[in-house]
Amino acid sequence: MIEIKNLYKSFEDKEVLHDISAIFENGKTNLIIGQSGSGKTVLMKNLVGLLDPTKGQVLYDGRDFVAMSKREKIMLRREMGMIFQSAALFDSMTVLENVMFPLDMFSSMNYRERRKRARECLDRVNLIEAQQKFPGEISGGMQKRVAIARAIALNPKYLFCDEPNSGLDPKTSLVIDDLLSGITKEYNTTTIINTHDMNSVMGIGENIIFIYEGKKDWQGCSSQIMESTNKRLTDFIFASDLLKEMRSTVNESHHQQASSHSPNTSTLHQGDDNLL
Repeated sequence: MIEIKNLYKSFEDKEVLHDISAIFENGKTNLIIGQSGSGKTVLMKNLVGLLDPTKGQVLYDGRDFVAMSKREKIMLRREMGMIFQSAALFDSMTVLENVMFPLDMFSSMNYRERRKRARECLDRVNLIEAQQKFPGEISGGMQKRVAIARAIALNPKYLFCDEPNSGLDPKTSLVIDDLLSGITKEYNTTTIINTHDMNSVMGIGENIIFIYEGKKDWQGCSSQIMESTNKRLTDFIFASDLLKEMRSTVNESHHQQASSHSPNTSTLHQGDDNLL
């Protein structure tokens, strides 16, 4: 579990994050959403230590990341996996070598063990057949799956994903979502996803934090979004006419179901009269 308490971040005299407190749960897909410029990318960078908060705490299972020494931070980062927006694979390395890279850097395994672990991770993302190809020889969706395999190679407790579906078609995006959701459950990781993809929000959003102008404006799960009364959230989520119509249809359906389950008082009274 990752918890942030009263987090602030400023750049000179410009405050970007203001008093954000939230919990990111393990075994769940935790999503950070918000408009461009809302501060969600800065929040992610504060979580992984690429930026230091101006004030506040970032707690990894109770351990204060901000207060740690440089050595302690290095040790904690070994428990993290990161999936970058561009996949960030090494063009000169094969797919297998890319997945082995963090193992080569941080594990105490011998070569045979590292190779076996990398192959297991590639098999997990259904890419074992592409292990000897280079990144330039595979599709964008496959590159993202390689990035996922590399991110889980060290079996991280915490998995960070920056726009994992960026540039992908809807079908491939669903594959990536299913992989991330499945891996989160399988390894019981604390997965945090920074995303603009509304399919991800509605499909795998188990714990969603909506950032608006540097503040946490709403927190909940995907099913609660449909009935949310937070206008800033609904304007962001249901920006298109199609999504607005979908939300209206779902809410109308819920109201009809609620009405159908309500007792018919006239019938009840009639029954009571018959008993007299």
